[in-house]
Amino acid sequence: GKPFNPKKHLIGYLPEERGLYPKKTVLEQIVYLTRLRGISKKEAVNNANKWLKRLEIDEYTNRKLETLSKGNQQKVQLVAALVADPELIVLDEPLSGLDPVNADLFKSVINEQIEKKKYIIMSCHQMPVIEEFCKDITILHHGTAVLQGDLNKIKKSYGRVNLSVKCDGDVLPLAAQCGLVPETITPDKLTFKIQSEEQAKSLLKMIVDSGMPLVRYELREPSLHEIFVENIERADKEAGRSDEA
Repeated sequence: GKPFNPKKHLIGYLPEERGLYPKKTVLEQIVYLTRLRGISKKEAVNNANKWLKRLEIDEYTNRKLETLSKGNQQKVQLVAALVADPELIVLDEPLSGLDPVNADLFKSVINEQIEKKKYIIMSCHQMPVIEEFCKDITILHHGTAVLQGDLNKIKKSYGRVNLSVKCDGDVLPLAAQCGLVPETITPDKLTFKIQSEEQAKSLLKMIVDSGMPLVRYELREPSLHEIFVENIERADKEAGRSDEA
């Protein structure tokens, strides 16, 4: 209900694609972008140096952006998003293309912002990342919200319907006696879709009574990946769209 003032209502934006100047040095452009937010040059330089050190790229301060690897350019982009200490942070595919070490570094920085009570909007196709960070979600499909709300409440509404089992032995005959047919079979585990927790408990009792060594037994809610796929498929079906459309 109030006019937007970019100097007062600071927003940090991390685009999926690079939004920086390849021919400019790292420090030069971060200071420039920070000063556009109404911050003094001295404070801009101090903030830039602090964040470059935090993201472990202070050795590239005076290097042109185009000479950096893609991962380090992504770090510079994150510095540009956070250097003005924004209240609202918009992250578009923040972990895309990062190796595991840099992905963990980005995650630690995002968690720091969450602890500081910053408001974060994240656009991401990596469902485990959304589950790790986001409280409220919206799943968009063809520009329409097909599911939205509190993530924990959404997952609880499905119930614990997924069962993962791994035994040092053949558990399939026991599962068949419980009316369970595996959805997937991998070297690591068998997965089942159960009708009730009693069905899962019956299988567990049979495994224990048989003396078969049990390596894994996990009864869980569906993952966000599974919820995503289910809702997209339902939305397509209701709209009369096919896989080829």
